[in-house]
Amino acid sequence: MTKAKKFSHHTFLGRVSKRALDIGVALFALAITWPIFAFALIGIKLTSPGPIFYHAIRAGKGNASFTMFKFRTMHVGSNRESAVTVPGDHRVFGFGLLLRKIKIDELPQFWNILIGDMSLIGPRPEDPRIVARDYSEWMMETLTIAPGVTSPGAVYGYIYGDALLDPEDPEGSYARKLLQPKLALDRAYMDRATIISDIFYVLLTAYSIVAHASDREFPLPAEDIINAKKWAPQGPYPKSSR
Repeated sequence: MTKAKKFSHHTFLGRVSKRALDIGVALFALAITWPIFAFALIGIKLTSPGPIFYHAIRAGKGNASFTMFKFRTMHVGSNRESAVTVPGDHRVFGFGLLLRKIKIDELPQFWNILIGDMSLIGPRPEDPRIVARDYSEWMMETLTIAPGVTSPGAVYGYIYGDALLDPEDPEGSYARKLLQPKLALDRAYMDRATIISDIFYVLLTAYSIVAHASDREFPLPAEDIINAKKWAPQGPYPKSSR
């Protein structure tokens, strides 16, 4: 057995290693990002009345609902509208837009990792309404593993999300244009995921956040793009790295 296969998430050693990586990174991240937590807490309190955190109900492993924690970036009560946020969304207040752009709003999800609801790498958890309405049979397969803070599909969303969403029809355009290629990338990655490739995607996500904020292009692994076309051949897909 090769070293990569030994640490595949389909093996016992791979699963144990993945959980150890999740816990280690989550503890480290929470320990070193407290100044950013303080920055977000103060900024939200000064710019928008309401709670600091947003408790989002999401579909997790086995399609079981759980509460995902985020820093609140929308005006209180506006989450009753569309489950999808589009560019220029009037519900997002100014400071919240900054938190979203550099993904600070996602930091509380390291707590979700510690308590076992989420993993570092896994399909991004969706609103249960979207799962019930829009998921096909192969999409449901992405719910057989723990959802993640980031994933190939999440990185894809950074690349194409703004361009593919229609502000006049957020959820409809999300289901028609973005959901399939995003989940196809995640489904493809599930077949080859290892502890090493997870670490790679952690680093790629960090790079993609910086690149996206500075309007630079960034690639995805060719293997994931090629295999994703089995489920969503139409794409569109970004350039790949080999």
